[in-house]
Amino acid sequence: MQTQHYFPPVIYGTSCLGNLYTALPYTTKLSIVHECMVHTPGDFVVFDSAGKYGAGLALETLGACLDELAVPPEKVLISNKLGWYRTALTGREPLFEPGVWKDLKHDAEQRISFKGILDCYYQGNTLLGHYPAQLLSVHDPDEYLAAASSAADKEKRFNDILEAYYALQELKKKGLAQSIGIGSKDWTVIQSIAGKVDLDWVMIANSLTLHSHPKALIAFIGELHQKNIAVINSAVFNGGFLVGSDHYNYKKLDPESIEGKQLYNWRERFFAMCSKYSILPAEACFNYGLHIPGVVSVALNTSRPEQVKKNIDMATRQVPQAFWEEMKREGLL
Repeated sequence: MQTQHYFPPVIYGTSCLGNLYTALPYTTKLSIVHECMVHTPGDFVVFDSAGKYGAGLALETLGACLDELAVPPEKVLISNKLGWYRTALTGREPLFEPGVWKDLKHDAEQRISFKGILDCYYQGNTLLGHYPAQLLSVHDPDEYLAAASSAADKEKRFNDILEAYYALQELKKKGLAQSIGIGSKDWTVIQSIAGKVDLDWVMIANSLTLHSHPKALIAFIGELHQKNIAVINSAVFNGGFLVGSDHYNYKKLDPESIEGKQLYNWRERFFAMCSKYSILPAEACFNYGLHIPGVVSVALNTSRPEQVKKNIDMATRQVPQAFWEEMKREGLL
């Protein structure tokens, strides 16, 4: 089986199951997982999760929902981004990302090393129960490197990441993982690590969107495609801005700043173009993000069960060629 065949056009993020920004009722979470299972075409559904999501709550909830829905384990593939290990909660809220995750009963600490990544792997599978993760990666290596206090510390951290990948390779050799990947907001970090370790897939976040698509990144994706390394495109809405949010890549914009004025002007013209062709902005963003040669899937996340089928339907929505041609003529693409 080639790596590309692992992934349907839409894979599902699970941060909402870990109470990102709001604590959803368990019944809502169960409905989200149910909708994913019911509406995804093909032989299996892919969920993307992480020990960081709610200090393991997302993994725990995903396993519980699949169990309650009596989903056969062979019908799901779970991606677990490793590097955060559940610990006891000693204060009123977690220390690892205060204010982001709501109503948590645990904290989490970062463990990126050979042993640390194995600790995260085994704990993650315990939380998942009957649904062990088969797609493994190191979580946000770009952020881990960016936290370095010096050049020497950065070099040490890069070696920590490589050691973590050696651990993942051991798991794959033992048949405990189908494939090894990487997820990063900074695609140049993916490029650096891909030059040192063998990867089966990469997940690029916030970097490859209808609004932002550097030529160097497109070329890199082409190189990955030639090596049969699948690319998953995540955060194709630039953190929600391209579909109406006031946050661009999760940072709130000042509409009066130079950057803010440029971005809001671009979006206003983009929305007008979508309206002219009777296309939803989300459909245009999804279509562009999926049809770059080498990209096999788009990762989407929703906290609303009714949105799941709409997300899946975007994979088959046809966008007229005339729309893209006019976008280029108007300097929007």
